[in-house]
Amino acid sequence: MTGTDDPTKRGRLPRSARRAQLMEAAQSVFVESGFHSAAMDEIAERAHVSKPVLYQHFPGKLDLYLALLDQHTREFPELVRKAVESTTDNNERVAAAVGAFFEFVEREDAGFRLVFESDLTNEPAVAERVERSLADTADIVAQVVREDTGLPEAEATLVAVALVGMSQVVARYWIAQHEPIPREEAARIVGILGWRGLTGFPKTAGDEITR
Repeated sequence: MTGTDDPTKRGRLPRSARRAQLMEAAQSVFVESGFHSAAMDEIAERAHVSKPVLYQHFPGKLDLYLALLDQHTREFPELVRKAVESTTDNNERVAAAVGAFFEFVEREDAGFRLVFESDLTNEPAVAERVERSLADTADIVAQVVREDTGLPEAEATLVAVALVGMSQVVARYWIAQHEPIPREEAARIVGILGWRGLTGFPKTAGDEITR
């Protein structure tokens, strides 16, 4: 194929490929600048397209932001699901779930910033997507908690929400501190904390949380 036959250089990418190109450019701008400071002009320039081309795919900045958020809020719970399904040992499943948070924040595209550090959480469409993603993740972790502890659903979910909150906060701290220790070691430490917490709920019929 000659250089003139390259569809990328001719500017006639298939619609799906063009959309992916625009989203990649937009993500880098949103991560660097946040939603409010990001400009469609800058996104178009970074994607090497005209603004009319950008608007053909995304009518507005919010539409583009939500498309990216949809992608990441679907991907993250699945990342955790695959982690907990990678083993049948509950200790290892907790560690794997925690590890998924560290893996997510370490991704080069920094998509976690749109999910966990958005400057647009007062927008209902954004808040709903983020809350649903975290709830789906907590449901996955709650299943592990129920299997290991025998806690009722409501209590297992409460513990799972605590584990999810702890994991995402610590993972974000770790990446903000420029990965002071290796990812696997950081995840292992937080996983031990989570697992030792779960051992405080012995799987015994009739046991209740000590009040």
